[in-house]
Amino acid sequence: MSKQSTLRKDPPAEKPAAVRMPTGGKALAELDRLIHERMRLGIVSALAANRSLTFNELKKLLKTTDGNLSVHARKLEEADYIACTKSFEGRMPKTEYRLTESGRRALEKYLRHMEALIEAMREV
Repeated sequence: MSKQSTLRKDPPAEKPAAVRMPTGGKALAELDRLIHERMRLGIVSALAANRSLTFNELKKLLKTTDGNLSVHARKLEEADYIACTKSFEGRMPKTEYRLTESGRRALEKYLRHMEALIEAMREV
């Protein structure tokens, strides 16, 4: 018996059927990419559940680094989804974030979008 005869070949892979989106194909294009990124979604969600949070509170809550949090918070701030207030407590700098009204609307829209995707997938 040769080595080749003991090897089993898998059947050729079938070509997948055409991929279709259950919500008409526009679903992902409409997704708010700014909020969809994991760290930014975490920031916005945490701020939606709290009146405001300091930089250190967010960092601890999201288990991230200073640099990572700074970069993502700045993107959200530039989009006017969050507001940043800098102050001092004694001699210590304090950075505090809160969700803006446009940030709250964007989060609500994002959540409705995700709920619609989930519901559409359940119907498939």
